[in-house]
Amino acid sequence: MPAKSKKQQMAAGAALAAKRGEKPRSNLKGASKDMAKSMSEMELHDLASGKRSNLPRRATRH
Repeated sequence: MPAKSKKQQMAAGAALAAKRGEKPRSNLKGASKDMAKSMSEMELHDLASGKRSNLPRRATRH
């Protein structure tokens, strides 16, 4: 499942770094903190990987 926005991709990357022990979990805030708790490392990797050039900065809500 690819990220729908650059912000989502960046939050997933931060959560992934915390999950792997590269970054302290206490530094996480908001969505990245929730992602680290609720998603597996593989799910976070899928969200964080991929090209960012075609993604909007923020996802639109419908």
